[in-house]
Amino acid sequence: MQTTFTEDQLRDPDIKRSNEVLRTCVHCGFCTATCPTYQVLGDELDSPRGRIYLIKDMLENERKPDEKTVKHIDRCLSCLACMTTCPSGVHYMHLVDHARAYIEKNYDRPWHEKALRWTLAHILPYPTRFRVALLLAKIGKPFAPLIPDARVKAMLEMAPKTIPPVSRNDDPQSFAPVAPRKKRVALMTGCAQKALNTDINDATIRLLTRLGCEVVVAQGAGCCGALTHHMGKVDESHGSAAANIKAWAREMDGAGLDAIVINTSGCGTTVKDYGHMFRNDALAADALRVSAIAKDVSEVLIDLIDEASVAGARTHHGGMKVAYHAACSLQHGQQIKTHPKTLLKAAGFEVVEPADSHLCCGSAGTYNLMQPEISKQLKARKVKTLEAKQPDIIAAGNIGCMMQIGSGTAVPIVHTVELLDWATGGPKPTALAASHG
Repeated sequence: MQTTFTEDQLRDPDIKRSNEVLRTCVHCGFCTATCPTYQVLGDELDSPRGRIYLIKDMLENERKPDEKTVKHIDRCLSCLACMTTCPSGVHYMHLVDHARAYIEKNYDRPWHEKALRWTLAHILPYPTRFRVALLLAKIGKPFAPLIPDARVKAMLEMAPKTIPPVSRNDDPQSFAPVAPRKKRVALMTGCAQKALNTDINDATIRLLTRLGCEVVVAQGAGCCGALTHHMGKVDESHGSAAANIKAWAREMDGAGLDAIVINTSGCGTTVKDYGHMFRNDALAADALRVSAIAKDVSEVLIDLIDEASVAGARTHHGGMKVAYHAACSLQHGQQIKTHPKTLLKAAGFEVVEPADSHLCCGSAGTYNLMQPEISKQLKARKVKTLEAKQPDIIAAGNIGCMMQIGSGTAVPIVHTVELLDWATGGPKPTALAASHG
């Protein structure tokens, strides 16, 4: 794609990067075949190729974003299926992130949209605030059908039936390995996950220590910044990310770290991009160090789980059928496609995959709250393909996907790590105990 940015414009590092991305696009349209919003809406401007044209025009002309452009950029899930499909290697993620930051800075949204985005940015990344919001939403949930605003209704419907108690495992501390020590790792405990499902971090700690990892929860680490990053709120997202970089750099410079383990794949995609996000910052070197050792939990487990650790696993679960949902941030954002399935099969589970497994479930961070109509269509499609496999369990590696899919099916949904913990001697996952007795 030809671009006409001026030399003065290209002095801006973000413009320079967007120019590099734009010039790799050859207009082939392969991305439209795997774009969930194009599949649902059928509008070229709701495909990556269409959005690329809109972004190019906006940035090149330093144009104030108009309502049409903002609408189509807002509708993007950032599922990154287009990056998996693209034969030219267009790094769409960096381009759309820049576009969102530009829109946030230059577009005056209606007051109610500003209020919603401000509310989400100031609640979801903070576990205590989020817990309070969930309690209020739970109280208001019975009245959701009476509320005309689809976004407010979606926020109320998001409230889980039960809000788990606070887990002390999320506090800064170190967990000694049960087996002879093989690695020292930092666990990213996240933000929303600590309010929605404390079993995931608990299971991760049990599993890693059982397999010979010393696990540290670093002082000062918290939200990865993804939720605000995808809203274009650069100051907020970089503030959260900077706190993590400093916290993990201290551990790396202290007792050392073999990996930073992340069990929420949406967070993993962002942390692995810290090097790019901070490339022109004083924290650039530390950001690169952090990104270099950031690993999805499945990447760490694939080197730790062997035949001995899963011996007798089938006696725990009887070879139950697991429908594996591949989170977009894992399969497209991090290009991790086989590890979770390999681990589940090694643990004796029968693993099946739904049709169109490359398509998003519609969660996408805050997307299900800001674009509820499109999100519900994607959820219905995903649930239908998963249930078609008649599984005993649905497994996923991202809390957002788990909440989204779980709200549309009676099949219990658990994190992959919970099943692996169970298979290697841990407790039966709570969701399974509740559904199967």
